[in-house]
Amino acid sequence: MSLALTAIWPQPLDPLHSTGLSALVAALPLILILVLMGGLRKSGLFASAFGLCAAGLLAMLVWRMPLTLLLWSTAYGFVYALWPVLWFVFSGLWLYNLTQDTGKFDLLRQWMEENASGDACIQAILVAFCFGALLEGSAGFGAPVAVTACLLVGLGFEPRRAVIVALIANTAPVAFGGLGIPIVALSGVTGLDLSQLSAMVGRQVPFLSLILPAYLVWVVAGGKGLRRTWPAALVAGVTFALAQFLVSNLWGPYAADVVAASASIAVSVAFLRVWTPGGADRRAERRSLGDRAQLSVAALDPRPSLLSSRQAFAAWLPWVMLSSVMILWSYLKLLQKGQVAIPIPSLHNGVLITLYQKPYSALYSFQPLGAGTAVLVATGLTALCFGAGGRVFLRAGSKTLRQLRVPGLTVIVIVGLAYLYNYSGMAYTLGAAAARVGPVFPLVSSYLGWVACFLSGSDTASNVLFGNLQAAAAHQLHLSPVLLAATNSSGAVTGKMISPQNIAIGVTTVGLIGQEGKILRTTFWHSILLAAMLGLVALAQAYWVPGMVLQHQGNVPFH
Repeated sequence: MSLALTAIWPQPLDPLHSTGLSALVAALPLILILVLMGGLRKSGLFASAFGLCAAGLLAMLVWRMPLTLLLWSTAYGFVYALWPVLWFVFSGLWLYNLTQDTGKFDLLRQWMEENASGDACIQAILVAFCFGALLEGSAGFGAPVAVTACLLVGLGFEPRRAVIVALIANTAPVAFGGLGIPIVALSGVTGLDLSQLSAMVGRQVPFLSLILPAYLVWVVAGGKGLRRTWPAALVAGVTFALAQFLVSNLWGPYAADVVAASASIAVSVAFLRVWTPGGADRRAERRSLGDRAQLSVAALDPRPSLLSSRQAFAAWLPWVMLSSVMILWSYLKLLQKGQVAIPIPSLHNGVLITLYQKPYSALYSFQPLGAGTAVLVATGLTALCFGAGGRVFLRAGSKTLRQLRVPGLTVIVIVGLAYLYNYSGMAYTLGAAAARVGPVFPLVSSYLGWVACFLSGSDTASNVLFGNLQAAAAHQLHLSPVLLAATNSSGAVTGKMISPQNIAIGVTTVGLIGQEGKILRTTFWHSILLAAMLGLVALAQAYWVPGMVLQHQGNVPFH
């Protein structure tokens, strides 16, 4: 096959001349990854590598993608995975390791133990849901799962179940994660009004936020635990959902999660000072969370020493510092400072997106002051506040590099696969086939976001991939483009818990590298169920409660 390109290459939407068959073949690499990880229990790296090879063969043999474009699109994904994705994850885990080495992470564990009544269900709510949402809202990517999973292990959870709980919890805040970046990207790619998209997502995701604490309790301890702790789950869920709805509808996407998480933590802790759950055998309950529970002595100590105000301040300082730096970074618009746009050879405008009849740009934006740099600044400031010497600071960084060797390769491979899916047209083949299902498309719309987030590990990438498709389908079906574009982002949040990229990052801090398949087997059905719930919400909004839907005002519905 010639490496030279003489003209723009059009993506074939239906290479096999059968929409259903083309979509089935396009889905084969995804099915292969799910079977290898979930069925055969292979590692995320092994499964992703085979998925990438399968996608490459299909791109060449079925979609007839020129080899030059295939190689450059995959390489583009590799580079993007290194910077900004892994740069951000590396900086976030560096902060985590610094708090470990200075003893401040143990103080945070003790604070959670004191304020969570020593109950595993309450700990899941406070740590995985509330604290995880704060990290997601201010930073995002895989850091919330990695940090909260380790914190749960320190509180006595079995490592595998800790990662599962952290992954399931990392759903409701994802659409507004990273200071609202997914919604900003969705607005940019569709041309729809940012405030309308923010408000529409804020009329879908809060339904998930409302029930998620109770759902986590059910995952941790079943119906018995839910009967014992439902008041706390209700308080956390109502507080978070209400704040998320109000901020996203009245202010915008930027601070929806940070405000909601902060309010949920404050109200939940205040509630737990006047209410405590009924008695439970904590040791037996934690053992029920896994086959080989590894219980920390501190977590089971019936009379832990109370932290002083100074210790509590030190426990929270790194995470308050992280949120503050990220908000300030965004406010000062430092992300774009020094940005360099690098066109990818042959690939930039070398592919025609047949579905939209426009060239596919491939501009790599190198941001030296990107989000990862902001997190590193927060890490450095935290080290200064704690008086940590250079040796301690660098040792934490070196430890982070060792932790990310295998998970980092997994992230690189899966992002390369996602970019190949995009530029080959396989992703658009899947999307175009789904858009032909007719009136039930709002339900399917949720699963389109789910698939894209499974591939990329990112709600932002999911919106960039299928945001336009959702808007186009809305016009064909005479539905609101704002509704379906928002549903893409809402549905994507449920796909993050099964993304090999996110699972790989989540296992790094709990010693489960190589066991990603076991985790996927558990989270998969939770993901399917929650995606269906959000799809039904969108279906109801489209046909039964249209008053909840914002109607797009403007002449250009999508690009």
